[in-house]
Amino acid sequence: MSNPLADMDKPTVIFCIGTNMTEAHPVAATRLKKAIANGAKLIVADPRRIGLADISDLYLPIRVGSDAALLLGMAHVIQREGLVNDVFMADRTTEGETFLEHVKQFTPEWAEGITGVPAADIEQAALWYAQAERGAIYYTLGITEHICGVDNVQSLCNLALMTGNIGREGTGINPMRGQNNIQGAGDMGALPNNYPGFQPVTDPKNQEKFEKAWGIKVDLEKGITKVTALDSCGDAIRAMIIDGENTVVTDPNRDHCEKALKSLDLLVVIDIFLTDTAKMADVVFPAAAWGEVDGTQTNTERRVQRLRKAIDPPGEAKPDWQILQMLAQRMGFQGFEHESAKDIFNEVCSLSPTYYGLDWDRIEHGEYQWPVPEKNHPGTPRLHEDGFINGRGIFKLINYRDPAEVIDDDYPVWLTTGRRLQAYHTRTQTGRSAGIDYLLPEEVLEVHPDDAAKWGLVDGEWAELASRRGKVEIKVRTTNRSPKGTVFASFSFADVPINALTGSGYDPVTQTAELKVCAVRVKPCKKGVL
Repeated sequence: MSNPLADMDKPTVIFCIGTNMTEAHPVAATRLKKAIANGAKLIVADPRRIGLADISDLYLPIRVGSDAALLLGMAHVIQREGLVNDVFMADRTTEGETFLEHVKQFTPEWAEGITGVPAADIEQAALWYAQAERGAIYYTLGITEHICGVDNVQSLCNLALMTGNIGREGTGINPMRGQNNIQGAGDMGALPNNYPGFQPVTDPKNQEKFEKAWGIKVDLEKGITKVTALDSCGDAIRAMIIDGENTVVTDPNRDHCEKALKSLDLLVVIDIFLTDTAKMADVVFPAAAWGEVDGTQTNTERRVQRLRKAIDPPGEAKPDWQILQMLAQRMGFQGFEHESAKDIFNEVCSLSPTYYGLDWDRIEHGEYQWPVPEKNHPGTPRLHEDGFINGRGIFKLINYRDPAEVIDDDYPVWLTTGRRLQAYHTRTQTGRSAGIDYLLPEEVLEVHPDDAAKWGLVDGEWAELASRRGKVEIKVRTTNRSPKGTVFASFSFADVPINALTGSGYDPVTQTAELKVCAVRVKPCKKGVL
């Protein structure tokens, strides 16, 4: 997030797109509710009529996968109406003139033809956001899990740059992270293209720096993503370690995923429970849970926080870092002689420019948000206040493109996926609570009542949901939250493997799967017919 969580009740106009925040981030969402109570306008763009839509001033029910068209239409209106922040653009951006000429072709009427959102509502959203004293954008996986996920994010950045809604209180581009330490994982270098601190692996200076620190030769090239790794299983990749991820339930195209893992000579899983993925492993190392370890986590607002061990791990369970260090030592690698999480964190701080001013003792109370470049630096709750770290903000010329898979006569229904309030991710943890199971005992397919009648579906009865990759049996729930022609389900339940249906394409830059768009067909069935 460019802005801290404390800023969430300060915008005068809030634009939420691709984020079901009241279910996926319910605590943070209370701050938006406070802002609304104080008079802020809320614009919500989402294919489903989610909870945020019910409290919005303007709801934009976009067709799944059409976010870029909506954002291009809004940019057109801002340019056409002369609402561009000329001073901000001149002082802090580049490629602005080319961008403003580019968006002239994307009228609200053009965007309506793709998104299904009335042109007048697109215009209203653009006017409110551009005229806002403090306009803030919030998004989550509904923006990124598309073949055009990078385009979508860059389109949001374009809106902020052309209006100057960044670098100030109550503004910004704010991606809400999906799990508690996703930000921290990236900070630590759990990315194929960066060392810790987002230092590119392709930079020879970084290569020299980390070779000296680690005492080992490191490659001057990007690593591979999990998509590439799974595609290479049984061929270039013969063994794999999966740490803390239930891959066969969360990854797209489950059949492909299972075949890939079965083709390995060795599969090792590190986890706190025997997940569906762990059941496929040749070796399972029991990991300690968060309350059983010392360590750090960095949250969605870049706040670095200490974990403090409350109890000892059960049985043979150990912290992840100890398991990985013991493996490395047995494989003959040097430099894995850490004695504590403190040692590891302090090493990271010595190598990461965003953490350089921190150390284990300084983060005791969790008050610092990176970047903290110097020892006496107070931290940076709000990014880009005085400028962009890489110079000027660069406008990107984005064009709309269809999802990898569109509906047709064989698969005439859009499927979109997401999360539910009562279940955390794949229920690896929440599914073991009887209380949670009472609140959400099973997965259902949300279908508009008119569609249910047309397709012969009955509320509470079973349906067969099929895509080009597989099919599942699932109970029907009729609801006006789903628009006509679109159905919704989550991937929380392993016995209803929605990921068996998804996986039609990936973003070419990040290789993020298009989990939010899938063409399916739906028909009534009896339980157990598949």
